[in-house]
Amino acid sequence: MRNVDVLVVGGGPGGLAAAARLAAAGAGSVEVLEREQQAGGVPRYCAHGGFGTWSRSLTGPAYARLLTDAAVAAGAVVRTGVSALDWAGPLTLTTTGPGGPETITARAVVLATGAHERSRAARLVPGTRPAGVLTTGELQQSVHLYGQHIGSRAVIVGAQDVSYTAARTVRAAGADVVAMVTELPYPQTSPARAHDARLRGRVPLLTDTTVTELLGHGRLSGVRVRHRDGRTITLLCDTVIFTGDFVPDHELARRGGVDLDPGTRGPAVDGALRTSRPGVFAVGSVLHPVESAAMAVREGAHAAGRVMEWLTEGAWAWSAGVPVTAEPPLRWIAPGRVTPTDRLPYVLRTTTPLTRPVLEVAQDGRVLYRHRLRTAVPNRTVRLPAGWTGRVDPRGGAVRVTVKGR
Repeated sequence: MRNVDVLVVGGGPGGLAAAARLAAAGAGSVEVLEREQQAGGVPRYCAHGGFGTWSRSLTGPAYARLLTDAAVAAGAVVRTGVSALDWAGPLTLTTTGPGGPETITARAVVLATGAHERSRAARLVPGTRPAGVLTTGELQQSVHLYGQHIGSRAVIVGAQDVSYTAARTVRAAGADVVAMVTELPYPQTSPARAHDARLRGRVPLLTDTTVTELLGHGRLSGVRVRHRDGRTITLLCDTVIFTGDFVPDHELARRGGVDLDPGTRGPAVDGALRTSRPGVFAVGSVLHPVESAAMAVREGAHAAGRVMEWLTEGAWAWSAGVPVTAEPPLRWIAPGRVTPTDRLPYVLRTTTPLTRPVLEVAQDGRVLYRHRLRTAVPNRTVRLPAGWTGRVDPRGGAVRVTVKGR
């Protein structure tokens, strides 16, 4: 049995940012548990740029090293190859690592366990079980971490931002993209990115199309797809990449009795990123899969301040938060509870594409915020500033967030 002041479970951008800020603020002993052999999370195998800041753009691996080094330099201990298995008390976790099983008790726990893409099996795609079936994460690790050959002809399932990143990784590995396939009638990315992929990358986009079967024995030989009008064709390929459709890695939270948000399927949190379990916070993609590394870093830094308040004051205001509900066609909003002092931006998703929709926040018929957006597209985040939270009545009803558009 060991004791620490703060235990951070997950060494991705959110967890490392929280650890760095906490250690620098004098939180005491801050320890990060990372189940992989290196800390840094997903950016470790994202070889493309775009990480860091506008003035200092970094590749994913460089950004992962920067975050890890910052946490260590601030005084946090980063332990890799260590998994948190279960809870053995209110703020006590059982773990296993190179040194064997261990029980660790903390004064505060930060869950930063991330998210994962649903596999072919989880998506219930029928067919044979050949080699060559990957998720985006598996593709990027194969190419950028291990330098493995992935095949010569790939089909990308999905048309989100991450799907276009996968297409770029496929081409970087020397393979061709046969097609991108999406069930929706449009790509879920920026028009500029979709246009560039279609013209310069020469990537065919099949909309309103579903993968119905994987073919091949030993190695994938093709995928059968069906258009919404009933037409079916077979795309010849030796690799298929299932992209997007992220699910929070919430198993540890669930085992600890932490309330889960029915929309995000991650831990339900308030604007201070407190969960329903006193002393337990959550940050990053485990809350709302999946956002940018920069967003996770902001949440980690924000949570650190609230953790410090918990360590010094011991007050847990979860029950004082006012519930926030997202009305259809909105899919979810996070955080799911609000207090008047919240300053962290809210994030939300829609289930249908909307053109110039009006986003409105109201409580008991009183409008707190209204803003017209340019667009709202499924699988792309809409950000809601938190300037309206100071007008929320703590004794009033739930805050309703609605969006109306064409």
